[in-house]
Amino acid sequence: MKAIRMHAKGGPELLRYEDAPEPAVEPGDALVRVMASAITSTELTWDETYHACDGSPRIPTIIGHEFSGVVQSVAPGVTVVRPGEEVYGLCSFCRNGSAAEFVAVEAGGLAPKPKSLDHLKAASVPLAALTAWQAFFEQASLGSGQRVLIHSAAGGVGIFAVQLAAWKGAHVIGTASARNHEFLRELGADELIDYNKEQFEDRVSDVDIVLDTMGGETREHSWGVLKRGGTIISIQSPPPAGKAEARGVRGVFFIVEPNRLQLMEIGNMIDTGKLKTHLDLVLPLEQARQAFEHALKGHARGKIVLRVKADAAVDALGERK
Repeated sequence: MKAIRMHAKGGPELLRYEDAPEPAVEPGDALVRVMASAITSTELTWDETYHACDGSPRIPTIIGHEFSGVVQSVAPGVTVVRPGEEVYGLCSFCRNGSAAEFVAVEAGGLAPKPKSLDHLKAASVPLAALTAWQAFFEQASLGSGQRVLIHSAAGGVGIFAVQLAAWKGAHVIGTASARNHEFLRELGADELIDYNKEQFEDRVSDVDIVLDTMGGETREHSWGVLKRGGTIISIQSPPPAGKAEARGVRGVFFIVEPNRLQLMEIGNMIDTGKLKTHLDLVLPLEQARQAFEHALKGHARGKIVLRVKADAAVDALGERK
């Protein structure tokens, strides 16, 4: 099969479009023919990208962690999905990924692809939407009336975070460049701050939850906008030890996990119009390097997706676009 592989840890210049062995199906797995795979700009820096689940080196490694495709086969005893079913899902971070013609994944984490989405749009959902879902509903118990600050609100995670927080009845504040403000208002944001022109900490206070997608100085300045008892949820790195306790707040770091039931609920929300997706850029699989170079420039609106199969874009009636 064709795949995008790294033979050493590094940047996009090391990505190779080449032949690779078809993945072996382990107990509990499904083999999925990948139609489209989304990328995450930082994944080439993750240790998990280059190591197996037992900690041993995984070189060469296939990148990509969220995808949409069609079940090709299943391991003996697997009944949760069946061959021929259209699915979407999130790969384990310590196994070879989905920027390839086939991916082997735990079948229990797969969910039916939303009927209203083609494979390109469906591939943009699992990692980003599950991250926002698990941040708000598992890590922070988001409720109606709370004040939420979402950094990089127009990014892949941000667009789902804005919509889910608005759906729950929260007061949604987002940081984003001015060109994305109208787009984010349509998704449900109540207040928007142009990070190019003003410091969010000068305008925001008494926040219940901060969703930190940036780390660094952005997180450092976020501690001061929280009300006592509030929570910073980081998806970048663990908060410094003792920082939260000294301020009477919580600091949480977590790594998103595959979850079939949550993906099914997210898919239902998409099909009923409660959640919208947005693609920033679509490129063919062989142009993965260009996709990462674009992502690393920042300021993307939504996700960047690699088209693995030419017929990945189809409408709800199954007709090619």
